[in-house]
Amino acid sequence: MLIPFIWMVSTSLKTSGSTMVLPPQVIPDEINWGNYVRVAEAFPVFKFLWNSLFVAITSTLGQILLCSMAAYAFARLEFKGRNMIFIIYLATLMVPTQVTMTPQFILMKYLGWLDTYQGLILPGIFNAFGTFLLRQFFLGIPKELEEAAFIDGASHFRVFWQIILPLAKPALATLAIFSFMQSWNNFLWPLIVVSDPEMMTLPLGLSLLQGRWETDWNLMMAGVVISVIPVLAVYLFAQRYFIQGITLSGMKE
Repeated sequence: MLIPFIWMVSTSLKTSGSTMVLPPQVIPDEINWGNYVRVAEAFPVFKFLWNSLFVAITSTLGQILLCSMAAYAFARLEFKGRNMIFIIYLATLMVPTQVTMTPQFILMKYLGWLDTYQGLILPGIFNAFGTFLLRQFFLGIPKELEEAAFIDGASHFRVFWQIILPLAKPALATLAIFSFMQSWNNFLWPLIVVSDPEMMTLPLGLSLLQGRWETDWNLMMAGVVISVIPVLAVYLFAQRYFIQGITLSGMKE
């Protein structure tokens, strides 16, 4: 698993002439830190980095809020047709993203959201997988905790906010990691909805480093290293909750 990452970092520190030498060099003879400086000079990498961070963080928070509310409704609230609606909702996971991309683009155009943050963020905050993940976790929380709160006069919103969410930190952290990675690495949707260089995310900006006839792979890998660092930091920060969430979200009462 580590070999691709090691090779990525190694290539990012090589000169242009040493990226294709045989036999391959894991540790380059000449370490060139200037590749990172050249990447920063080649295009506004910090602007792209800010766009990616803002879009990924906002999209992640939106998914956590909406998915947790929907999961609580499907797990705890009794209403007619609940199970059937949930099955239909899960069935949307079988619809390829490419099928809905064109209608979403037309909708963004009619709303005037092309080249905007809301056009990048809003279509991605509705997630059936996140709802399923949190619902499975909520089903494992004892109902006695909620019943005691209801007896004390708590509303559904207060139970959801003060009891369910604090107990669901592992599942929420798991969803946050998945959502952040998905949004951070998303290339196709920003490619379609964004044409203004000021609104480009980092994956889209990195494609500018790839030439038509040749590519400076050392610069490309330097840019990829920059793009990997935030995702790696999020995972390391939430690793303990991530493992707990994966373990517990499939358990029921």
